[in-house]
Amino acid sequence: MTTTRRGIAAAALFVLTAAPATRAEAAGREVQLTIYNSDFALVKETRSLSLKQGANEARFADVTSLVEPDSVILRDLKDAGAVRILEQNYEAEPLSEGALLKRSEGKTIPFRSINPATGAVEITSGRIIRSGYTGQAAGWRMARGYQPFGVETSPTSPIVEVNGKVMFALPGQPLFEPLADDAILRPTLLWRLWSAGSGTRELEVSYLTGGLRWEATYNLVAPERGDDFDLVGWVTLENESGAEFPDARVKLMAGDVSKIQPAMYEMAGKAMRSEMAGAAPAVTEKSFDEYHLYTLSEPTTLRERETKQVEFCRRAGVPGKRLYVYDGAQAIALGGYVSDAARANPSYGAEGNTKVATTLEFRNDKASGLGLPLPKGTMKIYRADEDGRREFIGENAIDHTPADETVRLLLGNAFDLKAQRKQTDFKVDSSRQTASEAFEIKVRNHKKEAVEVRVVEHLYRWSSWKIGLSSDPYNKTDARTIEFKVKVPPDGEKVVTYRVNYSW
Repeated sequence: MTTTRRGIAAAALFVLTAAPATRAEAAGREVQLTIYNSDFALVKETRSLSLKQGANEARFADVTSLVEPDSVILRDLKDAGAVRILEQNYEAEPLSEGALLKRSEGKTIPFRSINPATGAVEITSGRIIRSGYTGQAAGWRMARGYQPFGVETSPTSPIVEVNGKVMFALPGQPLFEPLADDAILRPTLLWRLWSAGSGTRELEVSYLTGGLRWEATYNLVAPERGDDFDLVGWVTLENESGAEFPDARVKLMAGDVSKIQPAMYEMAGKAMRSEMAGAAPAVTEKSFDEYHLYTLSEPTTLRERETKQVEFCRRAGVPGKRLYVYDGAQAIALGGYVSDAARANPSYGAEGNTKVATTLEFRNDKASGLGLPLPKGTMKIYRADEDGRREFIGENAIDHTPADETVRLLLGNAFDLKAQRKQTDFKVDSSRQTASEAFEIKVRNHKKEAVEVRVVEHLYRWSSWKIGLSSDPYNKTDARTIEFKVKVPPDGEKVVTYRVNYSW
């Protein structure tokens, strides 16, 4: 198929037309988007197109700048075998001044300039030896890797001969000949189609593209006292694909979908107690394969370089629980192999910190007013002050959370709680392959009320262990972690001691 680039396409977004012999504008456009939270999307459009029997030429104009051409699927909605793509060209280099200069190399064209002394318009002719334009196709390839589409890379300057002299700059604004009707102004797919018969066809075009992403954000607002909170969840949509999608039906896919990425590229408070009775939800959810699919109830327009928010959940009075957690061990190699040298080293894992973390925990179940799959995102937590104004007290990210799971959010470190972890004894017998270690943990409470603190201890020296002596009851939370739940009196201190015996 011969690629045509001769003029301006005076058509709307995503115009799908046949070639001159069978030219007809497509009608009845319907756009559907399935956006994944991995920075890509599936675009589907339904169009009516008049075709003749046999070979036809058509263009699908204004596709996204980050389309994956090899993902394009075209099918007749009524007869799957009635239409086929025989050949497809992706025109990634829309019409621009640089592109026209490139095509004019070796030619003499006029340049318009303003005389700075007189202010008069002057026309100068110059022969373009080198345009200095490397093309946007290279920019498109880089865009799929690590930069936005449309950046004109010009490592070399233009060379223009004017009046027998060579200059390394344009002598003014270049003026070009009038354009024909089929110039490509936006990225376009050019097709040679085969049709089983003549007539109007209902065609669906689908393709994968980068530049579209979504994420969930949550606002949690607690009253002045207590840990119950109101929750509002937002879906944030971002469109940097280089195309606009008017009145699109949008679905959001939540989950870790496998997608091969190009090298060097990573597709990378309101009034909450108002009742929503009788209002249709803005977003509905259902399971889909191994993922969850969220559907916006109303069509929405996603403009190029636009960020849009849509509310997808609202719940009032969700029961929460404030937790204080002291995890005193410094960063150590948990869960992996521990060398003989590390096991015999008294200081391995013995260092401690003084911070007591503040967390908020709640159950994502129907009893709490939730019980819906929560897509991964950021939760921001606010608390009302005594004057009723909300203050930001922390934020944390959650992963995809199914219904009936517990969510624990780290808010920060408690100001009025301090702790100290100290190793009080260590013995190792290499011949018997045993070790014994003892710790003392002190938790101090400077509040005016008693608090419960969860003291987390990691048994990091080896997977075979036994607690010999302990001042307080403990729970085994996993194969190498125990947790003490201790009450600390107001303006008081609680001391926890224990000894662990290892064998290997």
